[in-house]
Amino acid sequence: MLYINYPSWIHPEIFPGVPFLGLLRWYGLMYVFAFGFAYAALKKQFKEGALECQGRSASEDELTSFIATGIVFLLIGARVFSTLIYDTSGKYLTKPWLIFWPFDESGRWTGLQGMSYHGGAIGGTIGMLVWCKIHKRSFFQWADAMCTAIPLGYTFGRIGNFLNGELYGRITKKPWGMIFPEAEPFSTSIDWVKNFAADVGLSLNGAALANLPRHPSQLYEAFFEGIVLFAILWILRKKKPFDGFSSGLYLALYGAFRFALEYFRMPDSDLGFRIASDPSASISQNTSLLNLSTGQILCALMILAGTGIIAGTGIRAAKKQSRLA
Repeated sequence: MLYINYPSWIHPEIFPGVPFLGLLRWYGLMYVFAFGFAYAALKKQFKEGALECQGRSASEDELTSFIATGIVFLLIGARVFSTLIYDTSGKYLTKPWLIFWPFDESGRWTGLQGMSYHGGAIGGTIGMLVWCKIHKRSFFQWADAMCTAIPLGYTFGRIGNFLNGELYGRITKKPWGMIFPEAEPFSTSIDWVKNFAADVGLSLNGAALANLPRHPSQLYEAFFEGIVLFAILWILRKKKPFDGFSSGLYLALYGAFRFALEYFRMPDSDLGFRIASDPSASISQNTSLLNLSTGQILCALMILAGTGIIAGTGIRAAKKQSRLA
């Protein structure tokens, strides 16, 4: 049997079936862990003197207000971007108050389901710009520290996605492929579906629909976009040649990791491929590297932006150095 069944004991709720406590979800708790670790990493850099500039030191109150402002703008951006860019129903355009309404039409608590990383990145950047403008601080100096601190938080976010059984990957015959209960099944009347099931040892037993194993892409992202990216930036934090380098490197590396991992992740079914070499290609299979998702287009822009920031701030730093010389 070349697949793994999604563990039946995992539930999105921390205390499933318990009154009131059943409202607590692992995904929300993962956000708490993510912000907590980001604050700890930012405070570590603060103690190392990374936020001092021309003899002017930062205070812990400034540190707290900086990260709080970034988090608030991040959450707003992530939610707005998710509902207006990734949702194709149009309901949020006609009823924008639902963007931050945590109940469904029946009044059942659902929380704010749907957050966009790219929207969060834009919102967080705006929040940092606003804060640095008000407090007269160097944007790239503080942004470098924040960009170094936040990647590990993605690990918790993607684990939260895994615990929710969402954002799973495309189908795979790899032995670590996993059958997610909420994944869209395929008709067994299709020859390739029957052949695929036979190849992984999945018994159909005359069923009309088959749920095929998929890449646990949430865990791939947790490792590369979180642990690996954090390790790189953390190691280089004291070796950056100029302010803006870490920010640009963060954008470029995250964009590169995410772009590659999108080939394993399932695109949104209502959006499909934004660019496709074969318009009839199934989004559940990786048939061509030229079939690009919305996330990959945004990641390509991140790579360009990160490269541009490194080049621009590097040139500015070189000119400043030459003037001083």
